[in-house]
Amino acid sequence: MINRELIRLKIVQLTYAYYQNGNRNMDNAEKELLFSLSKAYDMYNILLTLIVAITKEARRQNEIATTRANREGTQLPSQKFCNNKFEIQLEENKMLQEFIESKKTTWADDIEVVRKLLAQIEQSATYKEYMANTEEETYDVDRELWRKIYRTLIMDNPDLDTFFEEKSIYWNDDKEIVDTFVLKTIKRFDPKNSKNQKLLPEYKDEEDKDFARKLFRATILNADQYQRYMSETSRNWDFSRLAYMDVVIMQIAIAEMVTFPNIPINVTINEYVELAKAYSTPRSAGYINGMLDAIAHYLVDTGKVVKTMRTAGADAQQEEQ
Repeated sequence: MINRELIRLKIVQLTYAYYQNGNRNMDNAEKELLFSLSKAYDMYNILLTLIVAITKEARRQNEIATTRANREGTQLPSQKFCNNKFEIQLEENKMLQEFIESKKTTWADDIEVVRKLLAQIEQSATYKEYMANTEEETYDVDRELWRKIYRTLIMDNPDLDTFFEEKSIYWNDDKEIVDTFVLKTIKRFDPKNSKNQKLLPEYKDEEDKDFARKLFRATILNADQYQRYMSETSRNWDFSRLAYMDVVIMQIAIAEMVTFPNIPINVTINEYVELAKAYSTPRSAGYINGMLDAIAHYLVDTGKVVKTMRTAGADAQQEEQ
């Protein structure tokens, strides 16, 4: 699940924090990076358990409504949403159950968040259309319901974003990326796999974990050298007015250019320009784009990096993020 987009984001955050911390220890900083990445994987699982928690709360409320209806002799509430086939498979999933057991994860202490989301779901057009559909109930329809609910009510949810940020400092800015993996997981669920459906692993392979370690270490250990590259190529730029975060972002970008020969230069530049848009000043993205382009040409021209400068469109197809 942890991909290079998330790794780059975490390294920007942890590198900045490293220089703000007076007690600098490379080994401890690396452990902090890997722990921070593992917390993103925790968020992935916790967001899956949120679907289960919402449904369990719906069942609780349905039981109360059913008791009332029996007592008053009124129409019984529908249990269609409570018996959603996709959610039942997710609820029984072995990997998710193992996570819940190992991390002692529960939404019980945050039940008001769950209830608020359930109320929003029940008021949505997606839910009302699903409940009104009298055609044969299928697994595909049930799974699609939750895909739509997640995409429209759980993604880009400011209240939920704030909730996670307040829960852990490691979850700042993670949710946007993690949401894409939850949606991918929902789409991949197959009823034939029953409770043995595979969730996404923490790392697709060890190569990405090595990428995180190597990039972070190169960034910190070669900082002076990389900053000299910035100085030597900044004659047409006002280097003295560069925001500190811009220096950090470019330092990491240079580390990636130098350390990973298989990653095209323009892929690297594009990735860190996007990070600058999110983490630095409004003018930083254009500045960093120009600086990194100049630095890349310098590194190639002096033989410090053996790569070719190619178009961004071609490069984007070369690396799976």
